[in-house]
Amino acid sequence: MPAVPARPGRRPRRLTARMKLTLTYALFVFVAGSLSLVVVYLALRFVPDYPLGDLNPQAAAVATRPDILQALVKASGVVLLLLALIGLGAGWLIAGRVLRPLQDITRAARRAADGSLDHRVGLTGPRDEFTELSDTFDDMLARLQRSFDAQQRFAANASHELRTPLAVSRTMLDVAVADPDGQDYGRLVSRLRETNQRGIDITDALLQLSALDHTPPAREPLDLAGLARSAVETVREEAGTRGVALSADPRPALVDGNDVLLRQLVLNLLHNAVRHNLPTGGSLALTTGPDPLRPGRTLLTVTNTGPPLPVAVDRLTEPFLRGSGRVAEKDPTRRGHGLGLTIVASIVRAHHGDLDLTPNPGGGLTVRVSLPAVE
Repeated sequence: MPAVPARPGRRPRRLTARMKLTLTYALFVFVAGSLSLVVVYLALRFVPDYPLGDLNPQAAAVATRPDILQALVKASGVVLLLLALIGLGAGWLIAGRVLRPLQDITRAARRAADGSLDHRVGLTGPRDEFTELSDTFDDMLARLQRSFDAQQRFAANASHELRTPLAVSRTMLDVAVADPDGQDYGRLVSRLRETNQRGIDITDALLQLSALDHTPPAREPLDLAGLARSAVETVREEAGTRGVALSADPRPALVDGNDVLLRQLVLNLLHNAVRHNLPTGGSLALTTGPDPLRPGRTLLTVTNTGPPLPVAVDRLTEPFLRGSGRVAEKDPTRRGHGLGLTIVASIVRAHHGDLDLTPNPGGGLTVRVSLPAVE
């Protein structure tokens, strides 16, 4: 096993954990043996201190107490030496067996430190401290791997999303330069403006995500029902244009939150529900009120019809992942930048809430946002 350099400020290692355990076992055996011999030695002090042979001249010579104690001291030295050797040998073997799972975890940790996250310790056997540590470490590796994979997808998708408006703008400008007389410059400027605005929207959304993850928002008591009514009126016209029947039942729901962020949360959920609904005959329902399953919390629910989701719902909060996967909608009016639910999840975390996404059996999605209520 390669040596690991000591961290700055930490004293160099003198004894390994196995050696410390071995010495501890050997010392315990030595002390236990010594105590046993001391007890025997003290007990022999009750042996009569006179020649027993004087009572019976015909009997063979019998050892006196000093003779017995002297023989015991000599034998004790030999026995203690054997106990020390046995303690060292047995302690070394026992310590190695006890610490073997820890060595497996250490090897896995070194592989993880080198950037490999696809392995697991996977200790088997009865549940003890080492198997609990192994299971916890495996769970940590799994979460790190999911986070690392999501970060890689985010980097790739962000690069693609930010590059696309620039590439489209350059293509339109190249075409205009190649054929300046055949261009509708009014339409060209409009398309360039639309493309530029898309890039600005993506950048603003990314900045908002970064701010939510690093700066706690200012909060105050407010009624989530009022924010819901305002958001519903904002999207009602778009819902009517798309043929989505919108219903709302906003009951009082006092929360300790940020007015701007919670309004953005509701708007994002409603826009997402409207734009990812059925082409015709769709519906959308919003409710607010106390959480019936969790006292002391409020619940915001947004339910919409729509096609069956092609991706797992737990991935819908990933940046730039749309309901149809990585493919943008062909209809520009339905096209988003894939950050709506990502921002929702960040706002929920900033308010110490819970976000639950549940696919409906017939298609569409039900979103539940549970937030701490104000007493």
